[in-house]
Amino acid sequence: MRTSIATVSLSGSLTEKLTAASRAGFDGVEIFENDLLASPLSPEEIRARCVDLGLTVDLYQPMRDIEAVPAGEFDRNLRRARHKFELMGRLGANTVLVCSSVHPLAVDDDALAASQLRQLADAAQEFGIRVAYEALAWGRHVSTYDHAWRIVEAADHPALGTCLDSFHILSRGSAPEDLDGIADIPGEKIFFLQLADAPLLAMDVLQWSRHYRCFPGQGGFDVADLVRRVLHTGYDGPLSLEVFNDVFRQAEAGPTAVDAHRSLLVLQETVGVAAPPAPVVPTGVAFAELVTPDAEPVSALLGALGFARTARHRSKPVDLWQQGEARILVNTAGAARRDGTGLAAIGVESPDPAGAARRAEALLAPVLPRRRAPQDAVLDAVAAPDGTELFFCSAADGERQLPDWRADFTDVEHEAATPGVHRIDHLALTQPWHHFDEATLFHRSVLGLHAQESVDVADPYGLMRSRAVTNADGSVRIALSVGAAPTDDTVHAQHIALATDDVVAAARRFRKAGGRLLPIPANYYDDLAARHEFADGELETYRELGILYDRDAHGEFRHCYTVTVGRVFFELVQRDGYRGYGAQNAPVRLAAQHAGRPVR
Repeated sequence: MRTSIATVSLSGSLTEKLTAASRAGFDGVEIFENDLLASPLSPEEIRARCVDLGLTVDLYQPMRDIEAVPAGEFDRNLRRARHKFELMGRLGANTVLVCSSVHPLAVDDDALAASQLRQLADAAQEFGIRVAYEALAWGRHVSTYDHAWRIVEAADHPALGTCLDSFHILSRGSAPEDLDGIADIPGEKIFFLQLADAPLLAMDVLQWSRHYRCFPGQGGFDVADLVRRVLHTGYDGPLSLEVFNDVFRQAEAGPTAVDAHRSLLVLQETVGVAAPPAPVVPTGVAFAELVTPDAEPVSALLGALGFARTARHRSKPVDLWQQGEARILVNTAGAARRDGTGLAAIGVESPDPAGAARRAEALLAPVLPRRRAPQDAVLDAVAAPDGTELFFCSAADGERQLPDWRADFTDVEHEAATPGVHRIDHLALTQPWHHFDEATLFHRSVLGLHAQESVDVADPYGLMRSRAVTNADGSVRIALSVGAAPTDDTVHAQHIALATDDVVAAARRFRKAGGRLLPIPANYYDDLAARHEFADGELETYRELGILYDRDAHGEFRHCYTVTVGRVFFELVQRDGYRGYGAQNAPVRLAAQHAGRPVR
């Protein structure tokens, strides 16, 4: 289907918005009136710019407070409308959005509303314009889609139809049966379909709409169900995004437009009108790659954790450190990094790496060129929204085998790794402040991971949002978060959680080997004693080692943290049936990290 986006959904000047929409692959745009008024370009120049970019102008919006008003007010509205219709002709737009009135003089009179909308449609028809009447969720007298349709039906004018907006419909808490009335609207009378998702919030619907909309698949609405119903009417217009979001308005327009278009590609797949390559869900973590200008601090930390340096890449300055099935690559080619050591790449094991790459490319993930020697393994890689590189590595469907990428490494003499850690439990990636929702949609749609509920964690300087994405058996877990203090290195630190069957023994080995664990305040353990009962000496051991504790309905969780090197730290975790990530303890960890300084 054709896709469109309202210019209000993107940041920047109108020219920048149009360019971003075109480059992201949209077919058309809705021109938001404020963007036109603020543009130095004439309507004719904007029209020509859209033609050059391959964009159609699908809608001009909004026209407000038109109907069900006193005669004198309506006469002024008609005069205003005629000016706008003339302008639309110059712009090349043939449909205008009319919102249900919130005017203080508007009256609750459907017959008057229908009569005045019919007169408006008469005037629009003279200019070759169609009028799409939309019910605002906060409309003074018309606030539901079925009420708006009854007025349109009563007006009975060929140039008058309705606009359905997913936010205005679903934000009213519509149950599935409340959407049954969509089937009664002829498809040809649905002049436009606007789409937005939103997180489920308990707040005034106007403020909710103006600040917190997001792209389909990023919020809590069942946008796909609404779209299916609209398509069943025979609607053949574009799927168009109209998203008011404070973060999107400040973020760079190009990536936002790509994320927006990706959301529509996934939505079309969900409703069955498009078939991109099927998701290939990763089956494990092949490796995590650290890039560092100085390998010594990282090597010391890994050695203390019990890892052994087992191999060296045959053509690049990359070492493989391994313990059990946990593999860490240390790459010193990134000596120009200004922020020290960072988690730069993740290798995920895939039953079909080529298929996973095709899926990623079809959903607009940037495919990364890779410098490789002729004998190096062919590894497809794409960039996640935060810039992390994702490599798709081969994995056997049956008995596990070493991934093909291991053939690029030559074994080196080494002492055996200290047993304790057996695999990577999860990876925690802190997102740039404007990429959190985009990252969730990316990992769900591109990698086929399941997104868990979003949680807010108290940070010393605000709130940190976090949301985990996982595969079915938990062999791939990625915790996405966005911090409260964008310039703070501690907030932006990323970490690798290592699974162990005995965190106390692992912590003791780490400290004996010279490793430094994050110190935890005594007040935490006093509170822990009040909340839970422990065996004799257990709590004292946790206090000594800085081990934190949590439990859920499924089991217990014990974990501790190393100090930070550059932008990375490690976590030792012991899961005994527990399914979470220790969110209860995150505020304590964050405060402790703020109190210390990263080791550079």
